Parts: sequence; C-alpha cells; structure tokens
Amino acid sequence: MATSFVRHHVRDYDAWRKVYDAFGDAQNAGGVTDQAVYCLSGDRNDVLVMHRFGSAGEATAFFASAELRAAMAEAGVEGEPRIEIFDEMN
Repeated sequence: MATSFVRHHVRDYDAWRKVYDAFGDAQNAGGVTDQAVYCLSGDRNDVLVMHRFGSAGEATAFFASAELRAAMAEAGVEGEPRIEIFDEMN
C-alpha cells in the first residue's frame, strides 16, 4: 500500500473543491482507495490532500496523468504542487 500527500496553494478553496469532488470517478479509476483533504489553519487556500493507493506504481501513474494536470489547472492550483509518495512499512 502507498499513501500520497499533495500540498498546493489554490486561488479559491470553494472553486477548487468543486473540481476536486467532480474528479472522484477519475480518482477511483486511477486506483485511489481512500482520500482526505486538509487546509492549513488560518489559510484555507493552502491545501494538503492525502490519497491511498494499492501500490506506489499506481500513485505514480495517477500523478503523471494529463487528465489530473488539466483538472488541477481548471481548479485553480497555483504553482507546482508538492507531491510525495510513501510506501507502507510493515
């Protein structure tokens, strides 16, 4: 299992969230098994997103997707997101 953390700044959280929620089917198709969204205390436009995947390979492929990059641009993500993928250790 792998868990990803994506941190980015968005122009407007509410507008970003609408696009994020509409992307749910693509997340499922891309191997996302669980997700959560957090905002920095005091700045709801500073967003941290957690996704779980069956493997790091699935996560890497998901984040390489042109469809995901287009959705992020549409959602108002500013700059380059910080994406980290962690493998679960037993």
